Amino acid sequence: MPNKIKTKVTFWEFFQSLGKTFMLPVALLSFCGIMLGIGSSLASQDVRELLPFLDNWLCITIFTWMSKIGSFAFSFLPAMFAIAIPLGLAREDKGVAAFSGFVGYAVLNLSINFYLTISGILPTEDSAILRANDIQSVLGIQSINTGILGAIFVGILVYILHERFRAIRLPDALAFFGGNRFVPIITTLTLGIVGLLIPLIWPFFAKAISGLGYIVNSTGAFGPLIFGTGERLLLPFGLHHILVALIRFTDAGGTMEVCNETVSGALTIFQAQLSCPTTTAFSESATRFLSQGKMPSFLGGLPGAALAMYVCARPENRHKIKGLLISGVVACTVGGITEPLEFLFLFVSPILYVIHALLTGIGFMIMSLLDVTIGNTDGNIIDFVVFGILHGTATKWYWVPVIAAVWFVIYFFVFKFFILRFNIKTPGREIELQNDDTNTQINSMIQSKSGYNVPAILEALGGADNIVSLDNCITRLRLSVKDISLVDDSKLKANKAIGVVRLNEHNLQVVIGPQVQLVKDELQHYLS
Repeated sequence: MPNKIKTKVTFWEFFQSLGKTFMLPVALLSFCGIMLGIGSSLASQDVRELLPFLDNWLCITIFTWMSKIGSFAFSFLPAMFAIAIPLGLAREDKGVAAFSGFVGYAVLNLSINFYLTISGILPTEDSAILRANDIQSVLGIQSINTGILGAIFVGILVYILHERFRAIRLPDALAFFGGNRFVPIITTLTLGIVGLLIPLIWPFFAKAISGLGYIVNSTGAFGPLIFGTGERLLLPFGLHHILVALIRFTDAGGTMEVCNETVSGALTIFQAQLSCPTTTAFSESATRFLSQGKMPSFLGGLPGAALAMYVCARPENRHKIKGLLISGVVACTVGGITEPLEFLFLFVSPILYVIHALLTGIGFMIMSLLDVTIGNTDGNIIDFVVFGILHGTATKWYWVPVIAAVWFVIYFFVFKFFILRFNIKTPGREIELQNDDTNTQINSMIQSKSGYNVPAILEALGGADNIVSLDNCITRLRLSVKDISLVDDSKLKANKAIGVVRLNEHNLQVVIGPQVQLVKDELQHYLS
């Protein structure tokens, strides 16, 4: 029985942690996308004709520089994943793990190149042969383009090798190569051998992913609906990053030739078109999985839900929840971070969250049917301006405020109806909020830089001895505990936690909000 429990814990910890490691390169990707979007739009001939004061050497040079810098993340995205995954997963010696990730990815491609060379496929400049074998330049090496999937495989394998060998003890004569120095050595040997097998195995993976892409694209407008709904439904479990990465960076999100180069994945296609000087319009088949689909719910729907929760709150409690709702709306519309609002109703009414997920998916579908072509990742006001308005009416950005306004009305009345009809205890509807002044005063005396009573949170988690591991994502603490029955949900919520997600008998997530990193750091301080 204990072994079964350990396997369960490992499963949840691994996939949640794996999804979290994606956020480091994706955050850079989002920023680089904004740089690329601003640079490419303001340097375009159409914008210069509309705004003549930008048509000068200095402005064109600055915008071109922004485009060039912004393209960095997309040129080296697989390598960044291969580095970020072992960096994020490793418990100790993270620098060694990251270094080994780069070594492993480079060695894998060198080994693939060696196999292709002795097989007589390389060297060649014949585009037909290169395309038939899916050969591209990877880190300056002619190799099979395994893309993000190959990088994820390398990152996971390097992490396993790192955890297994980072503390290895070798005989005295070889002691210099022991410990964490052995990790990049065993990585080189292992990935060198794996690289010889990739040309034999990869075609089967490529066909499977292409088949998945064919299925997604054959569903037409229902593809974005399924994606948008599925991504929201997976979010509470922290597993949505896996689905998102699959669509954004693999053949499942489509394949297209851009500037004489074949690229795969919805986001990769969009960014390639952004940086391609001959592109005149963005591909709707790619952008339908990106920012535009989120905008109806993010810019209109969730603010409408927040207004409904405010209206349905008890009059004497509205001033207490106003700041919470406003900060959630700002995080959603400006930062694209929706959890502070979503988790206000997820736990008290899962049916409302399912409705929200369906409306999000329908938003994806509607924007696709209207041929809107606004890309990037966040679905916030920044994406709307940079990738919509600045790129002209060809993106059909003018549909966004219209659909967002409709979604605002729908969310407001749907949420108001369900909250009042079924007496859902959204914030401000609890009677006990009237008498929490004493707790608020006590908490304010103990609050630290994070604004949270961290000692009380630690106590509500069962104390320091009950915590096995502690981590965080954008808005949530992710914990493994010895005894989950010692965790007091009501005390956590009394100390400003938005909600608690119990994954199994040892793993849980505590939804904090945008200040989660500070809370996690302070908890770590108490633990250590």
